[in-house]
Amino acid sequence: MRADEIEQMRGLRIFTGVEPQRVDAMLHASFLQRFPAGVELVREGEPADFLHVVVDGKVEVFSDYRDRESTVSVLGPGQCFIMAAVVLDRVYLKSARSLTPARILMISADAVRRCFADDAAFARCLACDLAEAYRMVVKELKNQKLRSGLERLANWLLAYQTEIGGASRFELPFEKKVLASRLGMAPEVLSRSFAALVHYKVKVTGATIDIRDGDALRNLAKPTPTIDDPSS
Repeated sequence: MRADEIEQMRGLRIFTGVEPQRVDAMLHASFLQRFPAGVELVREGEPADFLHVVVDGKVEVFSDYRDRESTVSVLGPGQCFIMAAVVLDRVYLKSARSLTPARILMISADAVRRCFADDAAFARCLACDLAEAYRMVVKELKNQKLRSGLERLANWLLAYQTEIGGASRFELPFEKKVLASRLGMAPEVLSRSFAALVHYKVKVTGATIDIRDGDALRNLAKPTPTIDDPSS
C-alpha cells in the first residue's frame, strides 16, 4: 500500500484506540485491492484467511443451498466481513461478492488473532463490531417474522431514502433481484409489491423510485427504532 493509503486505513473504525505500532503491523500484513462488480471475495465453507473491510463500494453477503440462493446482507464502507470466522479460526458460514466496484482491505486472519489476544483496545473494537453484527441479525429476524413483504419493502425504501439524504426521487442501488433476495421474497413477489405501492403514492419506473407522499408510505411501513434504526 502507498503511504497515503496506509494513513487512510489507520482511520478505520476497527483501529479506534489501537496502538499505532500494532495497527502498522496488521496493515503490513494486509492487501488493499480493487474489485469490479460480481467478484466472489469469500466462499462459504472455506477457511477464514482474511478479515475483509469494505473501504469503498458495496458487498453482498449471501448463502446458497442446493439450487437456492439468498442475500443475507449488503455491506458498505467501514463494515467488516466475516469477523466471527476469523476470530474463531473457523470456516466461513457465508459467501460474499462485490455488488458494485469496490475497494477492500484484506487483513491477515493470523495478524487479527494475534492483535486480538494482545491488545485490549483492538479486542474491544472487534467485540463492538461483533455485537453490532448480532444486533443486525436480531433486527433482520424480527423484520422477516413480524412484517409482510410489502411492509418490508416500504421500510427498506424509507431507510434507503434516509441513507441518501432524504431525496424523494432516486435510483435503486442494485438490481431488483438482489433487493428481492435481501428482503426475503421471490422476484415476482417484489414486482407485485412495487405495483401495490401505487396506492401509497409511490411511482416505480424501472429502477427509479419516486416517493410522492412520504407520510402515506410511513403509515404503511410503521418503522420502529428496534428494527429500523441502525444506531439503536
